[in-house]
Amino acid sequence: MPTLDTNVLVRFLVADDRNQFEIAKAYINDVAPDDPLFIPYSVSLELEWVLRTVYELDKPTVITIFNQLLEAREIEFQEESSIEVSLCLYSDNNTDFADCLHNASACANDRTPLMTFDRKAARLPESVLLEQS
Repeated sequence: MPTLDTNVLVRFLVADDRNQFEIAKAYINDVAPDDPLFIPYSVSLELEWVLRTVYELDKPTVITIFNQLLEAREIEFQEESSIEVSLCLYSDNNTDFADCLHNASACANDRTPLMTFDRKAARLPESVLLEQS
């Protein structure tokens, strides 16, 4: 199962470079559903950041893009259920996607609470603000 880098996903999704878009599209469309392309956590994090900061897409658009990728048979995310949970948290909270993903991963791996100095992240379920006593 090959792994996709962020830049391939971005070209496929944004189509800002026609040649690379066509190459990415052809490659992704030729993938057999029984051997999907792998998206590691690190690519998920970077993809959200690039779409939000470089392409200035709003949160609902980014969430829609991720949901479409989750539905694609040609793509498999690392800990897909954690990605789904993190998208729900991201949608419902004023917390960074990365913090939502950290939280979802901690929960999925039964490694809670997530200890943080980030006040926004600490508002997520199973997260605790680490403070000096």
